[in-house]
Amino acid sequence: MEMRQLRYFLALTETGSFSRAAELCHVAQPSLSQQIQRLEQELECLLFDRLPRGAVLTEAGHKFLVPARNIIETAEQAALTIKAGKNEVAGRLSVGVIPTMAPYFLPSLLPGFVKRYPLVALTVHEHVTERLIDLLASGSLDIAVTSLPVRHTLLHAEQIAEEELLIAAGKKHRFAGRKSVRWQDIAEDNFLVLHEMHCLAEQTLNFCRQQGTDPRVVMRGEQLSTIMQLVANDMGVSLVPRMAADTDRSRRRSYIRLRDVRPARAIAIVWHLHRFRTDAARAFEKTLKDYFS
Repeated sequence: MEMRQLRYFLALTETGSFSRAAELCHVAQPSLSQQIQRLEQELECLLFDRLPRGAVLTEAGHKFLVPARNIIETAEQAALTIKAGKNEVAGRLSVGVIPTMAPYFLPSLLPGFVKRYPLVALTVHEHVTERLIDLLASGSLDIAVTSLPVRHTLLHAEQIAEEELLIAAGKKHRFAGRKSVRWQDIAEDNFLVLHEMHCLAEQTLNFCRQQGTDPRVVMRGEQLSTIMQLVANDMGVSLVPRMAADTDRSRRRSYIRLRDVRPARAIAIVWHLHRFRTDAARAFEKTLKDYFS
């Protein structure tokens, strides 16, 4: 088994096309096809189904994907470490963050991380939790920052913080300016909630139902920024993360705590159990823990 065969395998997995994979690897297509066939012969199994629409991983191919990525990334990490000096953190790092967190902490966290670790080639992906889980499981991400629960047998989630959820209300709301209210005082209001693909939506509705309330949902949004704009226009109230309140400089909304109950979400770092954890990944994890501590 050769390193180039693994690189060709990963390129074909990414593109789903022998011709595009060959272009990506800067080789002739027959050469790439031949090396893929040799790899399959060595492993004594087919890694790809050759279909009219392109190459698709077989079950064996899916099993081989994460170990192949680990081998390539470990080799690249070793080379970068030697070139950079053994005390330097270097290498590629792919991080995923959910949309209800990314805009609120990344702008203040990333500049410091990039400055401290200039030899880390960082890529950030913003997706909902379900998509991040798929990318982690396939080996396309090194780390994800999301909220619990995370249910996947190949992934490990470590809680690093708990974040309070606050009631966001417009400035004309009857409780605008108050520091806290009881849940029963606001339970019958119109609620603005994210689309169900967002874990914050599930957390919001679960909290309401735990209080014996079926909230009057008048709008479902795909972006928290849309929800916040409608809150400011007094279209209803919403449960939002404290980090969203802390970064709001518009003065168009009031953020109110619930004094009889405390809705919250658990913030977690998630990674693949069987992937090699690089120095860059560990440095990012430490940076996150320091930030949220």
